[in-house]
Amino acid sequence: MRAALVISLALAFVGCKKAEDTKSTPTPAPAPAVQADPGAPRKVAVEAGKEGYQPDRIPGKPGEKLTLVFTRTVDADCLSKLKAPDGTMVDLPLNKAVDVAVTVPATGDVKFACGMDMFHGVVVAEK
Repeated sequence: MRAALVISLALAFVGCKKAEDTKSTPTPAPAPAVQADPGAPRKVAVEAGKEGYQPDRIPGKPGEKLTLVFTRTVDADCLSKLKAPDGTMVDLPLNKAVDVAVTVPATGDVKFACGMDMFHGVVVAEK
């Protein structure tokens, strides 16, 4: 009798344990994907290196707002300064990204160049 009691208690315990294991805990919902702001300017990486600016030709839609992200990868005085499309001079520290805001013109292009006017690049309106 005692053995039957021990067996029934053991079976009841195992049955309860299995019931607990089969209960599914709700899986938390995944966090919503972070989407880029559709109104934010498009970012274009531009390397200022030994070959000049890469890319040196950046197409865009007329009126489109861009952020050119310049990174100087070569220790050269010439590329340490950027003459931005608006005519301002911008420092380009070595291996640090620098954002420059540009609006694509309605037609034609806008130019940028190194401080010594040896290397050039252009933002071009394309329809």
